[in-house]
Amino acid sequence: MATVVLSEAEKLYIVHGVQEDLRVDGRGCEDYRCAEVETDVVSNTSGSARVKLGDTDILVGIKAEMGTPKLEKPDEGYLEFYVDCSSSATPEFEGRGGEELGTDIANTLYRVFSCENSVDLKSLCINPREHCWVLYVDVLLLEFGGNIFDAISIAVKAALFNTRIPKVRVLEDEEGTKEIELSDDPYDCIRLNVDEVPCIVTLSKIGYRHVVDATLQEEACSLASLLISVTSKGTLTSMKKVGKGSLDPESIFEMMETGQRVGKSLHIALQKILDEEESLGTSRPKVGFLG
Repeated sequence: MATVVLSEAEKLYIVHGVQEDLRVDGRGCEDYRCAEVETDVVSNTSGSARVKLGDTDILVGIKAEMGTPKLEKPDEGYLEFYVDCSSSATPEFEGRGGEELGTDIANTLYRVFSCENSVDLKSLCINPREHCWVLYVDVLLLEFGGNIFDAISIAVKAALFNTRIPKVRVLEDEEGTKEIELSDDPYDCIRLNVDEVPCIVTLSKIGYRHVVDATLQEEACSLASLLISVTSKGTLTSMKKVGKGSLDPESIFEMMETGQRVGKSLHIALQKILDEEESLGTSRPKVGFLG
């Protein structure tokens, strides 16, 4: 994880501000930084999204490929996560510095999406035990500016919303041989229902209070954080503590309540952006990497 070295005076300034619900950048403890979300930014994918949250910049591409269902779930497709931490994101990622963090992020995403209802995996099944869609979710961390788990979860949900999977027909001849026929029509596709896809809310304990969407400087003042995955209805699906410090039960309970409340607002704001962007259709101006 990228770190920032602060003097004791700088840490005191940040900590005292948080206790008064006034952060260095003027936000309150439960406020997110301004987020920019854009979908359909990579042409050769089934779905893609780019999210900028403060100085954190995330690109997610999803590729739907045909595969074989897993033995334990013969009537479902599945998701595979790959995370690449670009060496240009922070000097600490040069060489193999980003590999450990990439693995940790991928494992966290697997845990978040292990909830049965997050994605309708049965809709990804083409032919039980024989063919299914596998969604390869590639996450690229372009710039590191704090709070990467939240930014990545927002980008993954946006990319899943943008994903279009070709409709498939299974044809069987007289001898029982099955043949798969993909639709050529780009509009004849399956869209994923992302209503139950969770977003991660990271709550960082600073002094006696906790904040959401911590900057790198605030992360340097926090000894422990709680990662909570929350659905649009406020249902908590998973929780993970990170950092060397400890959290008392009362703090954990308060952080869970904040995470659920903030998570619901986050989903509403994200869905509004996604719906507005889609309503513009092909006429919408694309910012991409040149904006």
